[in-house]
Amino acid sequence: MSPTSTTGSTTGGRRRAAVSVPDLVERARAGEPRAVARLISLVEDESPLLREVMAALAPHTGRAQVVGLTGAPGVGKSTSTNALVTELRAQGKRVGVLAVDPSSPFSGGALLGDRVRMQDHALDDGVFIRSMASRGHLGGLAWTTPQALRVLDAAGCDVILIETVGVGQSEVEIAGLADTTVVLLAPGMGDGIQAAKAGILEIGDVYVVNKADRDGADQVRRDLRGMIALADRAEGAWRPPIVKTVAQRGEGLDRVVEELDRHREWLAGGGELTRRRTRRARDEIEAIAVTALRARWGDVHGRSELDELAAAVAAGESDPYTAADELLATVSS
Repeated sequence: MSPTSTTGSTTGGRRRAAVSVPDLVERARAGEPRAVARLISLVEDESPLLREVMAALAPHTGRAQVVGLTGAPGVGKSTSTNALVTELRAQGKRVGVLAVDPSSPFSGGALLGDRVRMQDHALDDGVFIRSMASRGHLGGLAWTTPQALRVLDAAGCDVILIETVGVGQSEVEIAGLADTTVVLLAPGMGDGIQAAKAGILEIGDVYVVNKADRDGADQVRRDLRGMIALADRAEGAWRPPIVKTVAQRGEGLDRVVEELDRHREWLAGGGELTRRRTRRARDEIEAIAVTALRARWGDVHGRSELDELAAAVAAGESDPYTAADELLATVSS
C-alpha cells in the first residue's frame, strides 16, 4: 500500500488507527455508515488525505439529485426536511442529509440540533444524516459542504438534502450548490415576502408555504404569486411552483416531491443541469485555490506578507492594486 494511502495520528495519548483511503471509499460505496462518516470527518478536519479522498470519489459522483432547503429561522426547515425524507423513503430512494447549524461567534461550538429532530430515521440504513457546523462561514452553509456532498453522492444516495442555517435576504450560497433550491416561508413570521426578497426570493426553484394550517397562509401564497409574476423570465424558463404544506403532519410533501422531480426533468431536458453542476465545480475549484493562496500568504518566510503589505497601504506608502500585485508575485515565486 502506498504511503499516501494510510496515516496515523495521536489524540489524547492514544494513536488512532491508520486510514486506508481505498478501503474507506470501497466501504462507503457499499453503503457502510461508519465509512461514510469517517470520510466526512476527514473532509471536516481538512485531513492531509483529503486530496486522495476526492480523487478516489470523483469517478463515482454526479448521480445524486441535490436539493437545498433554505428560509428564515422558524419556518420549519428541520421539520420539513424530516418529512421530506419520509416521503422519499416511501418511494424507495436512498437519502443523505447535510444539516448545517450555526457556530457560536464566541466559543466556536455548535448545538447540531437538527439531527435531534430527525430521530425518526436514526435506524433506517437507507438514510444518512450528518450535522455540520458552519464554523463562521457565511451564506448558510459550512465551508466543507461541497466535499461532504461528494462523499454522499459517491456513497449511492439518490437524493441529498442540504438544510441551511436560517438565512436572511442575502445569504443565498445554497443556490450555487443545489440542483434544486426549495425556499420555505410560513405565515405569522411578520412580512413573509420581506423576509424572502432581495436575494432568497430570486433563487427559489420551488416555494413552500409551510404551517399552511395557520391564518395568513393564503395571503403569503398570493404575495409570492405576485412577486413571481413580476420576474422577467425568458420563454421556456422554469416558473417556480408554490406548494402549501403542514410538515409536522406530513401534509403536502408528496406534492413537493412531485415538483422536485418535475424540476429535475426540466433541468436535464434543456441542459441546465449540466450548466449548474459545471458552475458548482468552478466555484469549488476557485474556493480551494483561494484557500490555498491564503494559507501561503500567511507562511511566506515565517511571516505574514499580507499583513506587511496591508500596513504599507494603510500608511499611504502603497496602494491596494500594487500591493496585490506584489503579493501574487511573492506567492508564485
